[in-house]
Amino acid sequence: MKVPLVFNGINADSSYNIFVMKELKQVTVIGLGLLGGSVSLTVLRCFPGVKAVGFSHRKSTRTKARNLAIASEITDDIRSSVHGADIVVLATPVLTFEQIFSRIANALPKGCIVTDVGSTKVMPIRWAAQLLPDSVYYVGSHPVAGSEQRGIEFARDDLFEQSICILTPTKNTSPAALRTVKMFWSRLGCKVRFMTPAEHDRVFANVSHLPHITAAALINSNNGKELKYAGKGFLDTSRIASGPANVWADVLLTNAKNSIRGIDRITQELAKIKAAIKSNDKKRIEKLLNKARNTRTAVVRYKMKNKEIIP
Repeated sequence: MKVPLVFNGINADSSYNIFVMKELKQVTVIGLGLLGGSVSLTVLRCFPGVKAVGFSHRKSTRTKARNLAIASEITDDIRSSVHGADIVVLATPVLTFEQIFSRIANALPKGCIVTDVGSTKVMPIRWAAQLLPDSVYYVGSHPVAGSEQRGIEFARDDLFEQSICILTPTKNTSPAALRTVKMFWSRLGCKVRFMTPAEHDRVFANVSHLPHITAAALINSNNGKELKYAGKGFLDTSRIASGPANVWADVLLTNAKNSIRGIDRITQELAKIKAAIKSNDKKRIEKLLNKARNTRTAVVRYKMKNKEIIP
């Protein structure tokens, strides 16, 4: 996918920063779950007069979307959904991106920007380069927002407030398109950060994918009868295991090497604690637990200072 230097008549190397959002007329969201529905609702709130078009292949989801006024228009035709779109946001499981790029490629308007909310970035960027036409732009996005809930009924128009959104440009990314996507997520309430695709996948394998793997393993290592006695601590620790299995399977398979490395690291840490317990080494146990406690305290303070979490 070649990327020209001019976007909507704006020279990508220009020193002046035109707010392209003024010309925004339509945002299309493909996939109307928690994240997709929330993107559409937030567009309606933050961009008055902009048309929000939502696509879902499920009739039940489309019916709910209409009843909840999730978008200006709901459609079951993915190609017609992108007609007239200035920005297209993919909000489906990551492994569906390749097929979606292929299906919408010839229907995308010239100058359109395609982005997404996927939790992995290397593979989607590769697919976009292979399948999207030269006349459109792709910018990888990952808004770090959401919950273990799934479904359009949980969508809300403040989901992205104070959340971080990672953009993953490459050497071929149009600076003007990148600037537009940054402004878009900023208007939706996000604090925008930049990473390379490879760095993103490495970091989020550790801080996002590994916690889900660990939570799932924690649940699966107990039996149903014992879990009836679980307290709040167990439920808090294992909360994210309630996330949708199809979404997380796609995440792990599109970031397999980094996920496996994460599993190896946590296995090593468990082995340290196991060895300390086995040798009755109380000081070693306390050292390992205090290291974790102090590190977590520092992270929480940082998040509170940057208003990323509310005390």
